[in-house]
Amino acid sequence: MLTIGRLASYAGVTVRAVRHYHQIGLLPEPERDSSGYRSYGATAVVSLIRIRTLADAGVPLSQISSLLDADEATFAAAVQRIDDRLSSEITRLETSRRQIARLAAGDSMALPPEVVAYLRRLREIGASDRIVDGERGGWILMAARWPDEVRKWMPAKFAELEDPRMVRLYRILSEVHDAATVDEALLEEVADIMVALLQEAYEAGVVVSEDDLSHHLLDSLADEADPRAATLRALLRKRGWASWTRQHPLPDRAS
Repeated sequence: MLTIGRLASYAGVTVRAVRHYHQIGLLPEPERDSSGYRSYGATAVVSLIRIRTLADAGVPLSQISSLLDADEATFAAAVQRIDDRLSSEITRLETSRRQIARLAAGDSMALPPEVVAYLRRLREIGASDRIVDGERGGWILMAARWPDEVRKWMPAKFAELEDPRMVRLYRILSEVHDAATVDEALLEEVADIMVALLQEAYEAGVVVSEDDLSHHLLDSLADEADPRAATLRALLRKRGWASWTRQHPLPDRAS
């Protein structure tokens, strides 16, 4: 006969675990002997080893009791269900590990690698950290709304950065965004460049989603980052365009 300590040691668990199994009714608790001690026989050792084996395999304690008394077919079916659950959990954890690895590398968990590379390219052409942070927020909104389409857009976005006007646009925006005071001349230049690019895209038949909520969120994000975004939109409207995000002419101009 074994003490609880020797039982736990033989089965490879802690005394605390044995007491917990007693408490939840998983392992029968023997009566105390005349000396006031509880002693365990071979049956308890076998039961405890089986409990430990199932628990180590990931079987929830709440399901172990039914498995201990199950016939072969019932046991196999239950184990298969548990295996399916564990497979799903492994897939989830592997996805989490990939996201953590991307975070450790300085990437954003909310963005696909193509967008992260695009943001890196913006820095290379001279965009400031504040502008890149603003772009990142916008792409997070778009990736959430159009998760499958975002990757398809990126080759065209990279191609845009080969246009000297686009490079100039990001550099001026960086200068404006980082300045303490408004430089009206720079804002006018930004509006002129934007209008020229918008006009070319419109004439080329580039289709932009009419999702009003997403466009509203993008405009709001720019406003929250810098109040001068509203001034820039006013300059675009003055030139006949709705905004940089909506990318279509106002009705009067389109007609």
